[in-house]
Amino acid sequence: MRKFRAAAFAALVGMALTQGQVWAQDDGDDDDAAAAGAASSEASPQAEKATRASKDVPELILGSKQDQFTANQKDFELIAGQGYRWKITAAGGLEYKFHTDLFRNVWNNQIVINDLEVHMNGAPAWLEFDADGTIQVQFTTVRPGIYTWSVPDLADKGMKGTITIK
Repeated sequence: MRKFRAAAFAALVGMALTQGQVWAQDDGDDDDAAAAGAASSEASPQAEKATRASKDVPELILGSKQDQFTANQKDFELIAGQGYRWKITAAGGLEYKFHTDLFRNVWNNQIVINDLEVHMNGAPAWLEFDADGTIQVQFTTVRPGIYTWSVPDLADKGMKGTITIK
């Protein structure tokens, strides 16, 4: 397990180091002024950077007493290399099967249900809510991209969205 964690950490460090080298390439380009303008706008103080402390993702609430097929938020934006805590709550009184391809592209730390922790060596296939309640997933983003989430049987009713890792 320690070797696997060390390899994952080395991969994260390698990704972080290669990000800084991208801007140093192609010094002889004719469009240096345009590239400099693009680089300075992306490196603005507004751009969020990963920190060592875990951050909270806004809670996702599936359903409500008024509308069983609603979600309080559809789209989420995260930062690569950042640790997160994400509460996913079922509140509509239905059975919800929460599925996302995000879990296969992050380092899963643990899942917490009623203060009971589940530690894994891999990603969960889905989270199933047989009753109203909250599951907290703790993970570290590894791979930038756009991932989807849905309640598969209810996606056509609007219970779907995206998770973007920048």
